[in-house]
Amino acid sequence: MLILKHRRSNDLHRSQQGIVLVIVLIVLVAMTMAGIALMRSVNTSTLVAGNLAFRQSTLASADIGVEQAIYWLQANPAQLNNSLTTAGYSANILGVPKTADGTAWNAYWNNTLDTTPVARPVLGAPVSSGAVWTLPTDSAGNTVSYVIHRLCNQDGDRNAPGGTVQCLASASSSGTDGDNKGVVGGGGVSGAGIGNKQIYYRITTRVEGPRNTVSYVQTTVSM
Repeated sequence: MLILKHRRSNDLHRSQQGIVLVIVLIVLVAMTMAGIALMRSVNTSTLVAGNLAFRQSTLASADIGVEQAIYWLQANPAQLNNSLTTAGYSANILGVPKTADGTAWNAYWNNTLDTTPVARPVLGAPVSSGAVWTLPTDSAGNTVSYVIHRLCNQDGDRNAPGGTVQCLASASSSGTDGDNKGVVGGGGVSGAGIGNKQIYYRITTRVEGPRNTVSYVQTTVSM
């Protein structure tokens, strides 16, 4: 009888050891899953922080491109009636993708505007590339290119008598009621004889980062 009791005690001890082993394995699996989740959380946070830093960097670089484009418009008022692709300027919006077309701007840029881009990084002075104007690569490794579109249906002087040039223009600040016909909410389509209304120009800036990341910024100005 004593031997039988001793055997039962050993069997119980072994059973307890088996239960402890199962519990330990469960705890190890739980700790492993928690560690993986923590690593993924850290990686996600790092990725988000990197994206925010890149966004801030590209926006700062894009602002420089917009300023350069505005400066060119102000410095060349006599050349705005006709396209000048070597300066990244188009006097019309023919062929420009619309939202409804479903054409991505990146595809339009690469397949139409700048089919043979200059090598990166761009050193020295700004250069003409296709139908866009490219600035030197900045200290952050961003390369800025821009194209300006006059929001008109074709090249030409919109004030020419009997002309067919139609442009999106702001309302004249000193014009009469007759001058402002067709203007909705301060802007409208204008043609010949529209007085001193200012034409809208859209500046599309493309920023290519050091890791081949690409960002587009569009700005509309009137002058």
